Amino acid sequence: MDEDDAIPQESSKAKGGGSITLFLGLYLLILAFFILLVSISRFEEIKSRAVMNSLTSTFSAILPPIYDLTEFASKEGDILAGQVFQSEMTELFSTAVQVIKVDIVQPGRLMRVVLPSDSLFFPGTTNVREAQFPLLDRVVATLSGSPPGLRYEMQFVIGSPYAGGTSLPIGGTLETSRGSVFVRDMLSRGAPPDSLAVGLKPGNPDEITLWFHARLRDEERKRWMAGGGA
Repeated sequence: MDEDDAIPQESSKAKGGGSITLFLGLYLLILAFFILLVSISRFEEIKSRAVMNSLTSTFSAILPPIYDLTEFASKEGDILAGQVFQSEMTELFSTAVQVIKVDIVQPGRLMRVVLPSDSLFFPGTTNVREAQFPLLDRVVATLSGSPPGLRYEMQFVIGSPYAGGTSLPIGGTLETSRGSVFVRDMLSRGAPPDSLAVGLKPGNPDEITLWFHARLRDEERKRWMAGGGA
């Protein structure tokens, strides 16, 4: 009986060894297949360059070219304070006025709000809607409440057609007048003068872009010194 029982056990061991050998053979076959694919593949420089250019052009649009990523390096506390500022601005514009887009370009440092011009001004005029006065007052209060070491800023940028060729108009248009009126109105409400800027950009005059910055005052001082006080 002992000899008869030993035969099936030896047979079982033989079958187990065959399975391992088969698995190892399949594994080596697959490995050889991928090695063959790599060896016959060719590097397409033109296609690779096209892909890289596409990625570069896509992600370069996240930040306007005038903003350097190195200027956003700061302490965690400054970032948190800037994020609170962004949260307040997002809530203000999302609830008080029609907006097209709200983007957090750099968390705690830079955000963008795009809104229709007629949601802030009466159509075809430079008159700010009375219904938006509470919004402007709250924006002024937030700009004025920057913590030590930070300065909150807002840039008012409105789209404008070219005056001729590739030149933007200097003055005398509805868009330039709206920018001037908006800044004067914000100053009259108590906005810090160094927190406001206005500009034109080629584009749709029916859209206004508001850029909100949380800048480190040390960075501003270094930038001023590097420019020789300019």
